[in-house]
Amino acid sequence: MLQLNELGYDDISEGDIFSFERDIDDDLVARFAELSGDESPLHVDEAYASGTEFGGRIVHGMLLSSFFSTLVGMLVPGRRALLISHEARFKNPVRSGERVIVEGVVTGKYSALRVIELKSLVKNADGKIFVEGLLKVKVRDE
Repeated sequence: MLQLNELGYDDISEGDIFSFERDIDDDLVARFAELSGDESPLHVDEAYASGTEFGGRIVHGMLLSSFFSTLVGMLVPGRRALLISHEARFKNPVRSGERVIVEGVVTGKYSALRVIELKSLVKNADGKIFVEGLLKVKVRDE
């Protein structure tokens, strides 16, 4: 379980890196399918998915993208986060049983709006990128 950060705008610098790891398993995929209503056979039916170009079930891209909400809501800035923009590109499929690293690198700060920009990645320990994108996060005053 991640510890909730309470970073203020001035506590965050360009170049800062925040990350966490997550194990992907069949239970997580099934719970996401139920929660989202996306029960595409590509994600939940091995018999169907084995006949596709992927050769088996793959994890929902939006499940992976949802980890960016965890990244900003728990780590950067944490309690003061308001995710205002999310752009993602799905590069490679993930399969159940894999461990992923979710990472955000602070690439910009916009003082007038108290917004930070993060390059976002979901990758594995070997550096293979599954999802890459850009997040914009307002750091709320409290």
